[in-house]
Amino acid sequence: MIHCGKKNSCAVVACILIFATIFLYSWKDPQLQNNITRKPFPQATTDSPAAQLCRGEPAQNVITPLKDNRTFIISPYFDDRESKATRVIGIVHHEDVKQLYCWFCCQPDGKIYVSKAKTDVHSDRFGFPYGAADIVCLEPESCDPTHVSIHQSPHGNIDQLQRFEIKNRKAEAFSVDFTVCISAMFGNYNNVLQFIQSMEMYKILGVQKVMIYKNNCSYLMEKVLKFYMEEGTVEIIPWPIDSHFKVSSKWHFSMDAKDIGYYGQITALNDCVYRNMRRSKFVVLNDADEIILPLKHPDWKTMMSSLQEQNPGTGVFLFENHIFPETISTDVFNISAWNTVPGVNILQHVHREPDRKEVFNPRKMIIDPRKVIQTSVHSVLRAYGTSVNVPMDVALIYHCRMPLQGNLPRESLIRDTTLWRYNSSLIMNVNKVLSQTVV
Repeated sequence: MIHCGKKNSCAVVACILIFATIFLYSWKDPQLQNNITRKPFPQATTDSPAAQLCRGEPAQNVITPLKDNRTFIISPYFDDRESKATRVIGIVHHEDVKQLYCWFCCQPDGKIYVSKAKTDVHSDRFGFPYGAADIVCLEPESCDPTHVSIHQSPHGNIDQLQRFEIKNRKAEAFSVDFTVCISAMFGNYNNVLQFIQSMEMYKILGVQKVMIYKNNCSYLMEKVLKFYMEEGTVEIIPWPIDSHFKVSSKWHFSMDAKDIGYYGQITALNDCVYRNMRRSKFVVLNDADEIILPLKHPDWKTMMSSLQEQNPGTGVFLFENHIFPETISTDVFNISAWNTVPGVNILQHVHREPDRKEVFNPRKMIIDPRKVIQTSVHSVLRAYGTSVNVPMDVALIYHCRMPLQGNLPRESLIRDTTLWRYNSSLIMNVNKVLSQTVV
């Protein structure tokens, strides 16, 4: 309690305390070293109800370049797992981007707070100059900002900056158990039959949502995607990354010296994790030609329940990749109606390549998104809790593609008909989709 001899002296002390609270505000997190300042009260603008007092141009695209043309914003997400922060998923040049600031818009008054960001370029950049990055800013404790702008300076004109809505602000019950993230669809993708088979297998195994970061695909594939979108299974995230970068279809800079690798796959995967953090119990990170096949359980729900019970505190489950060469086939399930559809019939490919002890066998993942901070393609980079390699006798990844061991004779491959357990439902469901899209 403050004791004052005179009324005026109390007023002076009170003003000093208020002034200090507003302008000398400091945060407990030394890692971010944030300084948050408050900008003047903005004039009201006509806008959506959620942002009626927030200024700046609303961002219109999934990939938004800043004026430096070295920083590209995907989307901001509220992240309170360590502190009250906004985590912006982006792509940055690992050498040129030195400092960024978050300009927060607070409701209900529309005041602007500027916060210094910590920019963390993910370690799995594979030599490319641009890589996935987290741009993390602590939020003002006095409000829950609805929108944020990213700028190279704490000074400037908010009206000239792009404004992004901060997602995941509200907690919500899980709307789905499993979401599959596929990134990225490119190269005029036209493997229609295998895509439909994968989608129907996902649904049989318990998936309710598939998110596809789409760069481009064939006209026929567009028809199939439209069917699944109308069905409610697929959500398309436009991914015009080649409009901003010289894009490589290879995973390492030494294989193809471009701006960014594999169509920005790692950035898309991280965005998909955060996009589904509040709405999906599990997120599955794999490609459209990969299916995690359970061997001891009928579906993913029972498999994951068992795995979680055996591995408490684990948020990342890694499954071995196994190649089923599309060059080796069987006459079983040679369905004539499918022969005119572009793509591979996975039911005819049930011979897998043996493991090579001297070669790393990559894995794909089913994760609890709330326990993941940063992910790469075959492992997580930062997470809460542990990661577990799921034994092959529990599940494996059925990956039907061109062979990696092309010189092996057929008798050296391992016949594995696990997929055939689902053949009746799969054939019926695929025929239904084809009758409404292709045939």
